[in-house]
Amino acid sequence: MSAATIKDVAREAKVSVASVSRALNGGGGVTAETSQRIHEAAQRLHYVPHAAARMLITRRTNTVGALLPDLHGEFFSELIRGIDLAARARGLHLLVSSSHDGAEDAATALRAMQGRVDGLLILSNHVDAAFLRSNLPTGLPAVLLNSAVKSPSYGVLNIDNYGGAYAMVQHLLDAGHTGVTFIAGPTDNFDAQQRELGYRAAMAKHAPHATLDVLAGDFSEEAGYSAGRQLLARTSRPRAVFAANDMMAVGCLSAFKEVGVDVPRDIALAGFDDIPIARYVTPSLCTVRVRIADLGRSALEQLAAQLEDPRHATPSRHTLACEIVTRASCGGGRPAASQDAS
Repeated sequence: MSAATIKDVAREAKVSVASVSRALNGGGGVTAETSQRIHEAAQRLHYVPHAAARMLITRRTNTVGALLPDLHGEFFSELIRGIDLAARARGLHLLVSSSHDGAEDAATALRAMQGRVDGLLILSNHVDAAFLRSNLPTGLPAVLLNSAVKSPSYGVLNIDNYGGAYAMVQHLLDAGHTGVTFIAGPTDNFDAQQRELGYRAAMAKHAPHATLDVLAGDFSEEAGYSAGRQLLARTSRPRAVFAANDMMAVGCLSAFKEVGVDVPRDIALAGFDDIPIARYVTPSLCTVRVRIADLGRSALEQLAAQLEDPRHATPSRHTLACEIVTRASCGGGRPAASQDAS
């Protein structure tokens, strides 16, 4: 049996094809009674509107795009989950792409989405104002996540990387550690840069005589493991280690456990992000909580506001707060204000 057409629905509902089109696409000029009859006829016939035809009428795809640097790992799965749940609540579909291999890869992904999406969420180290001018059509709404870009043309949603890192270093120092070693993230990553700045500022303020100790990393579990091995090879090991994200902290923890280092008795360890696995490793990971799914949801809501009211919704810049979650890897008790619910 062939699929039902719009003409079949019009015949079934005893109305014109134009009336069916207006009713199913949310247009005016159709009474409530007629609209109900049309929708019931479409349901009986299992009619599915042709997407391309609907796009021509509404000039909307009801699809939003998300460009991310990677799709692997708990951070990105949580971020996508938050975006997708918020999109579904608004009847929007989600098209996701990644930019593993640099700026040209990101540009190719953006060009591939043009004409297929009504707006874009962009999280990429390669995106600056010049890149956006070159690769985004004028008028296409976009919200940038964790970005240094400052432009009235784009919404920006950042997390408080600086403040979160500062607070964690202060927490470790207040616990009695005289210094904190930091495992940094990628040098070209905005989040990583802000977290390292927060580390350096907190050390300068609260431990001005301590030596800054920064190891290179790239946000991967492997980088954290490598950093952990480097620390173990020293004649004098640190008493507290703060990794710029949880995946590196987990890798570092693995290196410590291999040689029997007791965390936190021998070395206290902390991360950043509060990915789901953080509470399930042993010992559970002290971390800076980013409500990752909420980040995705908030970004989608900001983009949806621009789509629904493009004349009056002005792109804006927001920063989401972080909080310290004290778990076993840091030792000590839990401050009431940041007690984990797990």
